[in-house]
Amino acid sequence: MNIIRGATAVTLFGLSLTLALQSPGVAVAAPAPTPTPTPAFSAWSTAEADISLPRPAGRYAVGGQTLHMSDHRRRDPWVPSAHRELMVSMHYPARAGGSAPAAYMTEEEARLLLEARGLTGIVPATTVSGVRTHARVDARPAHGRFPLVLLSPGFSMPRSTLTALANDLASRGYVVAAVDHAHESVGTSFPGGRVLTCLACQRVATDEERAQVAMDRARDLSFVIDRLTTLRAPSVTLQGRRSLPYARMVDARRIGVAGHSIGGAAAAAVMMRDERVKAGMNLDGNFFVPSAGAGLQGRPFMMMGALATHSPGDPGSDWRHVWTRLDGWKRWLTVAGAEHFTFTDLPVLADRLGLSDPAAPLSGDRSWRLTRDYTAAFFDTHLRGLARPLLDGSAADWPEVVFPRV
Repeated sequence: MNIIRGATAVTLFGLSLTLALQSPGVAVAAPAPTPTPTPAFSAWSTAEADISLPRPAGRYAVGGQTLHMSDHRRRDPWVPSAHRELMVSMHYPARAGGSAPAAYMTEEEARLLLEARGLTGIVPATTVSGVRTHARVDARPAHGRFPLVLLSPGFSMPRSTLTALANDLASRGYVVAAVDHAHESVGTSFPGGRVLTCLACQRVATDEERAQVAMDRARDLSFVIDRLTTLRAPSVTLQGRRSLPYARMVDARRIGVAGHSIGGAAAAAVMMRDERVKAGMNLDGNFFVPSAGAGLQGRPFMMMGALATHSPGDPGSDWRHVWTRLDGWKRWLTVAGAEHFTFTDLPVLADRLGLSDPAAPLSGDRSWRLTRDYTAAFFDTHLRGLARPLLDGSAADWPEVVFPRV
């Protein structure tokens, strides 16, 4: 998506909505996407805006912590001389308190995201890094045991782009772990002042390579589960401490995974290899792994994506093949007026910044509420045993959502 300033068109942070379609080796919505014409945003006059994410809908306050995880048993696929590292943002049900709000992203992460899109000097990094979340740092955990949901972002996108969804799920009674996979984001801050950039973005071009990314991420997610369900987790650092509260909070019998784009492929891939994951969800991503959907042994899986690219007859989508292999509860939902990043924070942030995009009919608020409601309904049904009629078929409140006949 572009903003026109005189004769110069630049991709605006909303922003990075065209990132997956325009960067070589980054596209994951379809095996071989073709760049499409991009409409002009309205003029932007809120460069110094103070913006916030949507307020969570659940009854719990939300706590936030950032974990650094090191898997010394594995080499990093992009830097074989190093072991695999992950940064994980935790969002969890908390008791009300007055601690500081959790940061959206670091200023350096924001600067790199904007630089990658040619926006240095146009959108201030402080505006992006300063987005207000609804989690409080180190808030006291709520009493009880809760399901665990892991979130994996799209290729090249930081975990922060799923923060609104993570906050909302935590407010409803889920422990949520949003995972940054090293060298697969345009910029991720690690301890010691290190910032790892997207080495993978220049190396992934084929479906076979994308499939390998999904499988490597599946190993990452299993490792995160290992650590979050262990009372004293080695190779995990939280502000210098190694004793984590999550093993006491997490009900290890109720674990789910959701992901956007290639993160959705990773959700299916981890279910194939890890029986601890009881439910999975793909938000607008192709699967790439040839056997995706097989071996789930009846565990539920839901696919929700843009009508334009994931309808049953769309030749660029591999959903039909996966659908035939799913052997348990399953849903295929398409959303009219959606595009690839509808299911992330980006549309709602664009609205907060006063931007508009004629090519995306769904407003940021509508995009957010739709993603929130259907994701929560899925995990409520399969991790908490609650009846959610929203998943039974078309709903009057959501005419954009279609349950196609497959």
